[in-house]
Amino acid sequence: MSYPARFDRGHTDDLMTFLAASPTPYHAVANAAERLEKAGFRQVAETDAWDGTSGGRFVLRGGAIVAWYVPEGAGPHTPYRIVGAHTDSPNLRVKPQPDSGAHGWRQVAVEIYGGPLLNSWLDRDLGLAGRLTLRDGSTRLIDIDRPLLRVPQLAVHLDRSVSTDGLKLDKQRHLQPVWGLGDAREGDLIAFLEEEAGLQSGEITGWDLMTHSVEPPAYLGRDKELLAGPRMDNLLSVHAGTAALVAVATAAATGTELPYIPVLAAFDHEENGSQSDTGADGPLLGGVLERSVFARGGTYEDRARSFAGTVCLSSDTGHAVHPNYAERHDPTHHPRAGGGPILKVNVNNRYATDGSGRAIFAAACEKAGVPFQSFVSNNSMPCGTTIGPITAARHGIKTIDIGVAILSMHSARELCASDDPFLLAGALVAFLEG
Repeated sequence: MSYPARFDRGHTDDLMTFLAASPTPYHAVANAAERLEKAGFRQVAETDAWDGTSGGRFVLRGGAIVAWYVPEGAGPHTPYRIVGAHTDSPNLRVKPQPDSGAHGWRQVAVEIYGGPLLNSWLDRDLGLAGRLTLRDGSTRLIDIDRPLLRVPQLAVHLDRSVSTDGLKLDKQRHLQPVWGLGDAREGDLIAFLEEEAGLQSGEITGWDLMTHSVEPPAYLGRDKELLAGPRMDNLLSVHAGTAALVAVATAAATGTELPYIPVLAAFDHEENGSQSDTGADGPLLGGVLERSVFARGGTYEDRARSFAGTVCLSSDTGHAVHPNYAERHDPTHHPRAGGGPILKVNVNNRYATDGSGRAIFAAACEKAGVPFQSFVSNNSMPCGTTIGPITAARHGIKTIDIGVAILSMHSARELCASDDPFLLAGALVAFLEG
């Protein structure tokens, strides 16, 4: 199965639905899991014994999901083909003591998560979403997707220098949103959330909450050739990876032979270093892959053989050449929006791609009929990184860094070409098929 290299509005429409329904990593993995379940995958608990039968399975842990499909005839040493991505995005997250305020304004105390473009969160209507932990130890997702908070910018009349010297924001003093009038009262926010969730007073004992823009994703441009939306870094890849795994598993269930076991691994905490039990630098992926080998009757030798033949595509967004700042990009590498996925290369291992990895990705794109581009950073600019080098180093598996070229990365609202998500999904399907 392969996708034609043309714009498919249905895929991008579905991406917009996924973005709007996934304001947090917890919602993103829940939505991915729902799609997998509809395709016949079943959730397995890490505390249960696993069997080695064929079919689709997935593990959920916090804001991370690992899903895989074991085809008929797969042996203990069958290699994996992995699409890696991450579920988290830079934003403003609620502190343990959230109720604050001053001078007649009620505010919510927030902490900066990751490296957001801070100015993009100013004067924007914000909702609140996340995971609530209840007194009995259970958890519940909440999504208040309506204007609730706002980070007001200082009027230009009170800071004339902003027009000449630029905007300067203090992360502690200037990013605290307002959400009402009056004096701050301890317990106010959590009491409000209990009411919103239909819970009794005092039921919420823990929370992982974050703000999000309530403006929905939208097509831009005369011909709607652009897509604007939140959290495309990196839910765009999570969505494409989920769609690709479902497509490959569906084909395999109807008779298509697979030489590999296709896997989707979507991690949390990439934006702050990946060092957590749900991050790419944690044990989650390795544990799942090893347990799958052993569940199929494998030994450590089978595990070693399987990992030696495994390849991972680390899919994350990258930088399209910016028309107003072209000098910030490498002069001979100008990835364009609408030009297909980008292959990320950095000789200092900020990306994991090497020449043999390029050949694997090129073959997948050729099979899918999808164009691709190369990205390297300007030598005078620092190069970002993602889960690729971490995955390669931690598990000893060949890894290739790719993604979709976007503008406004780490903004509350990012921008890409409308057809690039579909082209990425096509390349991922061809890669997973082998």
